[in-house]
Amino acid sequence: MSDQRFNHDANGNGDATGGEDEFEIVDALKEGTDGTPVEITESGLTLNLGMGEDEEYNDAAPQEVSPEELQALGEVEDELNQRWPETKIEPTLERIEMLMDLLGHPEQSFDVIHIAGTNGKSSTARMVDSLLRSFHRRVGLVTSPHLQRVTERIGIDGRPIHPRDYVRLWHEIKPYVEMVDARSDVPMSKFEVLVGLSYAAFADAPVDVAVVEVGLGGLWDATNVVNADVSVITPVGLDHTDYLGSDIREIAGEKAGIIKRRADAEDPLTPNENIAIIAEQDPEAMQVILQRAVDMDAGVARSGAEFAALESRIAVGGQQVNIQGLGGMYEDIFLPLHGEHQAKNAAVALAAVEAFFGASSGHPLDIASVRNGFAKTISPGRLERVRTSPTTFIDAAHNPHGAKALGAALDRDFDFARLIGVVSIFGDKDAQGILAALEPYLSEVVITQNSSPRALDAYELAETARDIYGEERVYVADDLPGAYAQAVELAEESEVQSGSGIVITGSVVTAGEARAMFGKEPA
Repeated sequence: MSDQRFNHDANGNGDATGGEDEFEIVDALKEGTDGTPVEITESGLTLNLGMGEDEEYNDAAPQEVSPEELQALGEVEDELNQRWPETKIEPTLERIEMLMDLLGHPEQSFDVIHIAGTNGKSSTARMVDSLLRSFHRRVGLVTSPHLQRVTERIGIDGRPIHPRDYVRLWHEIKPYVEMVDARSDVPMSKFEVLVGLSYAAFADAPVDVAVVEVGLGGLWDATNVVNADVSVITPVGLDHTDYLGSDIREIAGEKAGIIKRRADAEDPLTPNENIAIIAEQDPEAMQVILQRAVDMDAGVARSGAEFAALESRIAVGGQQVNIQGLGGMYEDIFLPLHGEHQAKNAAVALAAVEAFFGASSGHPLDIASVRNGFAKTISPGRLERVRTSPTTFIDAAHNPHGAKALGAALDRDFDFARLIGVVSIFGDKDAQGILAALEPYLSEVVITQNSSPRALDAYELAETARDIYGEERVYVADDLPGAYAQAVELAEESEVQSGSGIVITGSVVTAGEARAMFGKEPA
């Protein structure tokens, strides 16, 4: 791979020059496609697998789940819930590495695109998953946390793993988990077990490639036993400061920990480096991430430099996007997700898939497959419309950065005369920051609390809301159904009901319970 030097300003941006530089960054992609299953056609790069046209895309199908299977799943969950929760961690990979060794290293049986960051991870992961499937790859998807059912965390072929397979795999790996427990000072946490279960499921399927979303941080996250072909860092912000660090540099360092040297870098028959795809970042975060990439001899492609979302136009059911990718321009892409932030996520996702397939300048991916992959993307609980009268959305925003993006998306893509928020936030989150970020966009807010013991008391949260919104704009309800009923009443008070909207947000649990309330199936 040819070397190229970049001059970087304080924002981590730069252009290709020949001067002395703060960082030396190798070019992200190799020229050409020799020796790969990728074929150059008139429309771009495609996989010559003889699998037919776009209509053969592997759509997610409804799952039939019996009461007995749900009961068995519940029993397994009760058992796993006795372990350390995700909010209690010990920074080590020793236990998950031991489990992988005992299981025969299932994490080495598939290629990996690994995704870390503060915001946009899940949406980006789902876009990558959909794009890969549009190129006829069998894909495993790891996301967390789940909205409604734990099986959502493990996706295969575009749908959550079936409860019976989840239960079966748990019983298969349980003896090995118990062996790790016996050898460790601390038993495996629930999240560590779920990661082990995910990788075992992917090896069992088997999948061609796994799209793995980090649980918390990156460096010490249990998912980080993989050595990814492509590492993705979505925007980094202040979240989980109790675990990851008190400032943006510390947090960025933890996230960038997924960028690693290739284990087989000395093998002349394999690429000698991993690729890091970096979304737009705070300047301090960018500096840390770039330094990690340099230290790990990783190729780098940055949003706003090597690739970018150039244009986003509001469309029915989403937006029309033009993306400058690593291989070329991709125009008129329909993305069924709202908000400028999702257009930026789409550019990151496309760059990751381009890097994975080896697309290079002048040799873009097949545009029809790209359009098909984006058009079929779903991201449950991310500005998801669940009702039309009054128009009601669900969003899992749980930090100020996410709340700001949510508000901006609603403001840009919709023209509500009155927008009512239904909000429940966890006690360990920046409730004041979330409420303040939403305030410019909400006419009123109905404060409530979800069923989680981590949820901030509704009446305590309401006091914070009154300081920001004023007494007359704040209402309180004891539970989510009551809060939504109150919001509907407020919406119906409007002279033009069609001009009113409701958004339910504040945490992943709030979004999940709202989806269940509206009869949505786990996805």
